[in-house]
Amino acid sequence: MLLSVITVCRNARRTIAQALSSIHRQSHRPLEHIVVDGASTDGTLDVLQERRAGIAQLVSEPDEGLYHAMNKGIALATGDYLGFLNADDIYANAEVLERIAQAVQAEGVDAAYGDLVYVRQDDPNAVVRYWRSGPYAAGRIERGWMPAHPTFFVRTELLRRLRGFDTRYRFQADYEMMVRLFLKERITSAYIPQVLVRMRVGGHTNRSLRNIYLGNVEAYRACRTNRVEVSPFFILQKLLSRLPQFIGRAPRGTMAADWP
Repeated sequence: MLLSVITVCRNARRTIAQALSSIHRQSHRPLEHIVVDGASTDGTLDVLQERRAGIAQLVSEPDEGLYHAMNKGIALATGDYLGFLNADDIYANAEVLERIAQAVQAEGVDAAYGDLVYVRQDDPNAVVRYWRSGPYAAGRIERGWMPAHPTFFVRTELLRRLRGFDTRYRFQADYEMMVRLFLKERITSAYIPQVLVRMRVGGHTNRSLRNIYLGNVEAYRACRTNRVEVSPFFILQKLLSRLPQFIGRAPRGTMAADWP
């Protein structure tokens, strides 16, 4: 089973080497790594060229934002399943993609995903939040749930048929995609109860309170646009659903990590 991993970046020289190393040391083969760079000017391309042997396709050109760049990666991918690991993220260990492949093959599902931990920008060992995805169940999407997206792998043909992410959404195109996948396409999925990704805090959506608010408004709009009935208190429900991430801890045995 060929897995495609797409990395989108721009001016990410400080962190991208760890992301690349965590992908290229994966035990699963065959593996296709695609990098879509937004015309970086900080030396990111130098780092990418140093590790060019592990990159199947490298594109560096201006784009129209994060989700536009992700759609470029989808168009280039040739794998059976694909996922995204961006420049600030790290696979927790070398067996992550093998677990994904085993899950989709064993259960014959359309997608597989797991848990992630948020870590400090300057220390990937310092966990500040634990995102337990949990298995999908009817009604969860309508309350704002989504799987931890950097752990999520789905059939490439599905994303192509859906024409990728809707770039009208600046912050929640990934949630809008989950609405279409789970509620309109009725995909099947497998949940892996292990931490698969370490994600640095301060990403695109969570960078400020304003972005968080706008992102939740977009999530509500994504449901309404796709004719999904949600509560008038949807935004509050979605915000409250994050509270366990701040007070929960990864269960024993789920945090094995040997990131580079």
